Amino acid sequence: LHQPMYFLLAMLVLAEVGVSASTLPTVIGIFLFGTTKISFDACLLQMFSIHSFSIMESAVLLAMSVDRFVAIYSPLRYTSILTPPRIFGTGVVIGLKSIMLMVPLPILLWHLPFCGHNTLSHSYCLHPNLSHLPCGDISINNIYGLLIVTCTFGLDSLLIVVSYGLILHTVLNIATGEQRKKALNTCGSHVCAVLVYYVPMISLSMVHRFGHQVSPLLHVMIANAYLFFPPVVNPIIYSIKT
Repeated sequence: LHQPMYFLLAMLVLAEVGVSASTLPTVIGIFLFGTTKISFDACLLQMFSIHSFSIMESAVLLAMSVDRFVAIYSPLRYTSILTPPRIFGTGVVIGLKSIMLMVPLPILLWHLPFCGHNTLSHSYCLHPNLSHLPCGDISINNIYGLLIVTCTFGLDSLLIVVSYGLILHTVLNIATGEQRKKALNTCGSHVCAVLVYYVPMISLSMVHRFGHQVSPLLHVMIANAYLFFPPVVNPIIYSIKT
């Protein structure tokens, strides 16, 4: 029963290693060598990589919630529904979607004029941060960025909530309390992974939106936690569970 979940865990590992590898050059440069500058091309590449792997991670968490629903709703058909070719196809679709959605953003930023200060407020390049630096019209960037957030993180989180609503409905129809507990226990690690991923992201969004009077240090700390916390905590969660 665990084989499909292990394939999905491998995708989650790939996404989190990708995020960590994307941020590593600038973070190491800042903390070890005091390098506080990055070229524009390298910054665009880092922005593309971070957001692509973040979108991939969100989509994998959604796929894992569907996996848990199938495992609880139809355990006898679990391995026949979630076959390795289907999971591999899902991984390919997730990867292509993550890349294709992000390709226009660096191109749009590349054609904008940059003048005045070019100081980032984080240890790495994020689109919300970069999009405020150009002196030209950034309305298209903002609209497309909002569209990406809505179609990926917004939709993914909504569907994860729906899948867990269906899981709870299925579990409540199970006869005995012991069977209910056993069924819900299979979801514990994934629920923790979802919280570890989305809570820092929502906190960062709230600080960006409403924390104009908040210390810049808090902005940096939450932004670092957003990218560093899931890759550190998820291996612990799944290792303990395994």
